[in-house]
Amino acid sequence: MSTPSPTATAAPRGYRPPGPLVIDIAGVTKLYKMGEETVHALRGVALKVHRNEYLAIMGPSGSGKSTLMNMLGCLDTPTSGHYEFSGKDVSSMSDDELADIRNREIGFVFQTFNLLPRSTSLANVELPLVYAGLGPDERRESAIRALQNVGLGDRMGHKPNELSGGQRQRVAIARALVNNPSIILADEPTGNLDSRTGEEIMQLFEELYEQGNTIIVVTHEEDIARHARRIVRLRDGLIESDNRRH
Repeated sequence: MSTPSPTATAAPRGYRPPGPLVIDIAGVTKLYKMGEETVHALRGVALKVHRNEYLAIMGPSGSGKSTLMNMLGCLDTPTSGHYEFSGKDVSSMSDDELADIRNREIGFVFQTFNLLPRSTSLANVELPLVYAGLGPDERRESAIRALQNVGLGDRMGHKPNELSGGQRQRVAIARALVNNPSIILADEPTGNLDSRTGEEIMQLFEELYEQGNTIIVVTHEEDIARHARRIVRLRDGLIESDNRRH
């Protein structure tokens, strides 16, 4: 018998001990120059994330959550501080090394989907594997499996404009999964979806977490964050609270 689907208000299923450390940042700061002004986006943040955690990062506009997300996703580097990803020192990596981490170790899911409009679902999901240097047959097999895993095995030949918003986000999630990344990093993943479709996407994240994936969701919505097992709140560039939900 299948397990009943959780609702937006359902209590999380039992807490499972996390796996090995995948993200370890300490004393991370980020300064931006805006004309004559220096903006302190992060002011000495420390955060550890283990494999098979489901984490939400929250905070009001200007709190530093987008900067922290960019840091975690190796899209930006800290002004000072230390960042290790799966035991590797990210703080001192070259641009090529950072690009390799982004492609192989981090699956990104964006609010705006970021799909190639003239490509099929299958071709969109194959794209990270092209950059990884896999051959056509292996790419296709992995992309088909990823699309089937998100319930879109019957939409592989469709282009984004032939899909609903929820289906487009599922394609984006399949693309994020296709390289078997260490973490899935989702930035406001339901922001462009209606509430019912957004709930379906969060149910999919729940299933992916139950399968052993590590998920970090950046959101400003409380009902989205409540799906996670751990909620980190930022304010003024600092972590205000870090609570696990048992």
